[in-house]
Amino acid sequence: MKRARSMNNLPLLVVLFSPLVSAADLSTYRGFQFGMTLSAAVKHSGMDVSEVTVIHERPARIQELSWRPARFSLTDTDPVEQVAFSFYDGQLFRIVVDYDNQKTEGLSVHDMIEVISARYGTAMRPAVETSLPSASFSEGVRVVARWEDADYSLNLVQSPYGLKFGLIAFSKRLNGLAQAASAAGIRLDEQEAPQRLKAEEQSAQSKLDKTRLVNRPHFRP
Repeated sequence: MKRARSMNNLPLLVVLFSPLVSAADLSTYRGFQFGMTLSAAVKHSGMDVSEVTVIHERPARIQELSWRPARFSLTDTDPVEQVAFSFYDGQLFRIVVDYDNQKTEGLSVHDMIEVISARYGTAMRPAVETSLPSASFSEGVRVVARWEDADYSLNLVQSPYGLKFGLIAFSKRLNGLAQAASAAGIRLDEQEAPQRLKAEEQSAQSKLDKTRLVNRPHFRP
């Protein structure tokens, strides 16, 4: 009975993972290639460069592009709700895919792993509970299976409460560089915070002094 249920879910699962590349090539997702330039990714997505968000400016620029496939589709069958593309110095290094809950409703972890493994080989299951950082959940998301090679990593993840599935894929080399740059940027911000706060206070006081000079001569009780 359980096997029959899993087989009944196969048509939806094939649609769910058809955007992933064949032959276990973990370097590409829906035509987005790790290492591709930001401008090339924006063009491929159909979006505008004005929709790119800057996360960090230094010591390296970290940017993000959020893409909703439904925005460019005439149908409502795409299971992907949103994809976040992250760029390190203009190079794509991470892809985070959020699936629509309604499109994955009823699918178990086993269902997801079974079909992905048919394309990428045997999944590696974490021996101990493993999590990855998440912009949506402060406690991160739980890794339930992983497919990887020397250069890339693809992770099937689940929200802390088990209600949502997603994929987190990244270039190991670029992701490492981006993490180091982000950490260095945070340290720089913390080191310069007192000086920056003082400069902001001085600027605010200077503006107030100028306003005082304008308003005082005209004030009448």
